[in-house]
Amino acid sequence: MRGLTGAGPDRARSTAQAATTVTSVLAALALVATACGTGGTGARDEGPAHADSVTDPRLSAPSSSPSRMPVSAGARVDAVRLVKGDPTVSAVVKRELKPCVADEYPVDVSYGNLTGGTADDVVVNVLTCGNAVGVGSYVYRDQDGAYKNVFKTEEPPVYAEIDRGDLVVTMQVYERGDPVSSPSGENVITYRWAAGRFTEEFRTHNDYGKVAGTEPTPVPDS
Repeated sequence: MRGLTGAGPDRARSTAQAATTVTSVLAALALVATACGTGGTGARDEGPAHADSVTDPRLSAPSSSPSRMPVSAGARVDAVRLVKGDPTVSAVVKRELKPCVADEYPVDVSYGNLTGGTADDVVVNVLTCGNAVGVGSYVYRDQDGAYKNVFKTEEPPVYAEIDRGDLVVTMQVYERGDPVSSPSGENVITYRWAAGRFTEEFRTHNDYGKVAGTEPTPVPDS
């Protein structure tokens, strides 16, 4: 199963609407936390390496310090091990990060230049199995030859992407009475790296159009 791999707002919306198991989505929505850095919209600079092909045979002994995972030029990271060993990632998200089928994990990974470093930054989105609801988004930066967490948000449904050097985070918005599968809209927040941290540049709010109701049943003449 491919996760949230389309353009930010459209894909985030379709993911929420594709939810078929209310219990799973409600569990994801319960993972409420605040954003630790202060990222936003559009297509990725480079597409994600999806969880369907991400395996982690070393997960039984994750690194106790993910920020010290060595950075290899041109190499792809072990995203599951990175998140599992990251002390800044909540225990609830770590519990969600488990194989969906065999050794396939629900993570999307993107690489690109967000912080102006010499190595690509790594954006990791942790999703739920089945419904692919984003429960946590993280950015890792090369610092002294190892990865360091420089951004996180764990307020689902959430999804982070790289758009022309900016970090774009999309979050669904629910109003009173909205069913879990049909949020009323979304907030799209764009962050930019400056002075050693991500700061919010701007945000937009998009309201989703409501699907027309069914035609009334005709009443036969008496």
